[in-house]
Amino acid sequence: MSTALEHPTYNYKVVRQFAIMTVVWGIVGMFLGVILAAQLVWPQLNLDLPWTSFGRLRPLHTNAVIFAFGGSALMATSYYVVQRTCQTRLFCDKLAAFTFWGWQAVILSAVVTLPLGITTTKEYAELEWPINILIAVVWVSYAIVFLMTIKQRRTSHIYVANWFFAAFILTVAVLHIVNNAAIPVTLTYSTSIYAGTIDAMVQWWYGHNAVGFFLTAGFLGMMYYFVPKQAERPIYSYRLSIVHFWALIMIYMWAGPHHLHYTALPNWAQSLGMVMSIILLAPSWGGMINGMMTLSGAWHKLRTDPTLRFLVVALSFYGMSTFEGPMMAVKTVNALSHYTDWTIGHVHAGALGWVAMITIGSMYHLIPRLFGRTEMHSVGLIAVHFWLATIGTVLYIAAMWVNGILQGLMWRAINPDGTLMYTFIESVEASGPGYIVRLIGGLFWVIGMLIMAYNVFMTVKRSETVSQQPLPQTA
Repeated sequence: MSTALEHPTYNYKVVRQFAIMTVVWGIVGMFLGVILAAQLVWPQLNLDLPWTSFGRLRPLHTNAVIFAFGGSALMATSYYVVQRTCQTRLFCDKLAAFTFWGWQAVILSAVVTLPLGITTTKEYAELEWPINILIAVVWVSYAIVFLMTIKQRRTSHIYVANWFFAAFILTVAVLHIVNNAAIPVTLTYSTSIYAGTIDAMVQWWYGHNAVGFFLTAGFLGMMYYFVPKQAERPIYSYRLSIVHFWALIMIYMWAGPHHLHYTALPNWAQSLGMVMSIILLAPSWGGMINGMMTLSGAWHKLRTDPTLRFLVVALSFYGMSTFEGPMMAVKTVNALSHYTDWTIGHVHAGALGWVAMITIGSMYHLIPRLFGRTEMHSVGLIAVHFWLATIGTVLYIAAMWVNGILQGLMWRAINPDGTLMYTFIESVEASGPGYIVRLIGGLFWVIGMLIMAYNVFMTVKRSETVSQQPLPQTA
């Protein structure tokens, strides 16, 4: 990259690297998702090979979209936002560069080990102990770079986006280290130091807070910076943003047991998880309302600004998902929804509707500025991508809602003599049409990501062309 694009004060190189890899890993992760969706329609696509089976590709898909796509996006935006809002350069360029290359090494390790069946079997924590040690080293380095940048800030206050980023970074470090504490047996196999029900509780304390901090708090940091910037309006209420922050991080930690309703977990722990999940609705909607109200006086911009549309629709999905989650945590609702496709629909309402759309909107704002442009190569292509993403998300989650409620009702239907009315395979057959619709929704997303990749490529190419032109001679 030409030195003409280097900022005299800030370190944009590592931000550019993470931003580009966000797009690359987004395509990879979502393409894997489409393959898995197709396998549920046509099981023969497993190819009768162990490393292309659903059970091995599925954790690769979740790791790719959460940690490769989402992680790269969080690192790109947090490194950019902390420099801009603290008006200082990133602490230690070499350590920042290590976080980029170390994180890519983690992702490539997952690409190799998961299809080979090398896994701890823990949800969202499938990687084995040598990789987990590398993750811990990279993540602690990330924390040092981010927090030391805040420490050397040239502003008196710490902007709220940095509070969310810092909370996500520190909490994920604790979650990862505690949940992955294990006794190595071989280089590719370890056993958890926790046993039985305690292991399950620690796992879902980790698992739900990976959602709460990695996929919520981190991306709220994005929202608090990029929504006001793109709307060209100040955040609606700075006081509400601080209340939102403290309420969210105090309550989220307690919600994990709702993943373990009707299991061996003690009943009091299940009920505690349910109650805290319901309370969680308040701070979640407080943040969503704060983001939405930031557009007061700027709603007309949605007609001509598809980047802002991405950001606002992401907030809409955030509001919907954070209503649906507490509702599904209620035991009587969970009795119907648990283990069904409704849960899959809920996860993707958050993952596609909230996480992916706020990421894409942020990238469309960020990338031109990183490469010395005022806007992306084609605003029209951003609009096409927006509609593909929105329609794809609606198709996906609607199909899974219908499938989930259908499955839950079929599994609990009984004959007068107390026998089951339907066999399990009948519920699978009834789910077939929903799986086809889900596949179509996923294809919409992959096509949209490919359009984004083209748009980003052309933006970068134009910036390089401009930077290589000779400077005009001055008199």
